Amino acid sequence: MEFEAITINDLDEIWNLQPQDWSDIIPDFKFYIKSSFCHPIKTQIKGQIVGIGTSIRFENTSWIAHIIVHSEYRNKGIGAQIVNGLLDTLKKDSIATCSLIATDLGKPVYLKAGFRIVAQYSFFQREKRWIDCPVSENVVSFDEHYRTMIYELDHSISGEKRELLLNDYLSNSKVYVENNKVRGYYIPGLKEGLIFANTDEAGLELMKLKYTSVDKAALPSDNQAGIEFLKQNGFVETKKGTRMIFGKDLDWNPKKMFSRIGGNLG
Repeated sequence: MEFEAITINDLDEIWNLQPQDWSDIIPDFKFYIKSSFCHPIKTQIKGQIVGIGTSIRFENTSWIAHIIVHSEYRNKGIGAQIVNGLLDTLKKDSIATCSLIATDLGKPVYLKAGFRIVAQYSFFQREKRWIDCPVSENVVSFDEHYRTMIYELDHSISGEKRELLLNDYLSNSKVYVENNKVRGYYIPGLKEGLIFANTDEAGLELMKLKYTSVDKAALPSDNQAGIEFLKQNGFVETKKGTRMIFGKDLDWNPKKMFSRIGGNLG
């Protein structure tokens, strides 16, 4: 099976592959197309796009995401070929680790390709009214001198060098600062609104800020402090998700992830 790069001219046709239970995929593919560290691909049959996917690359780690096959062409091995094609390219480029978040539909394909399960994510929906509560004075708006500390904190928690991803979103972020050190940060503009923190206090204070206006949440199931906060504030768990990895293990810390980016980046 042959693959080609997705371009902006493909977006109208890609819309036809939109899964019913997913958020709009077009903004994600616009992001992939314009980002130098993303490599979206398509495969066609008789001139029709029947499968798509993307790889997202950092220094020595990667993700694959948005593996979608047209509903009329499923169960023909196309999804597996897209996954293996992306993995082959990553191997050739000496990328040591590849991660993903699997749907129930995709999980058997990823297991067969050699991915292994490393964690679960818990998803929540607000069912009761939010009760306003004060946010710590340690939560401040982003300032440029926090940039390097945010990069270092992100690396220590994610296990990845993600400066290329974070760079354009930090100006609108909120930061928890204690003793002139960044203990946590919240980036509202990055997909679902990433919250990372190296202390529970920092993470929970940033969650207070976020969930005054956000009704859905997703975070690693290992983060019991964050999950307990959501349950105490009117959220109910709705489902689980599966995080998987291929290749070298990643030194990451799910207990310090208080809100994920999205299904394409964990």
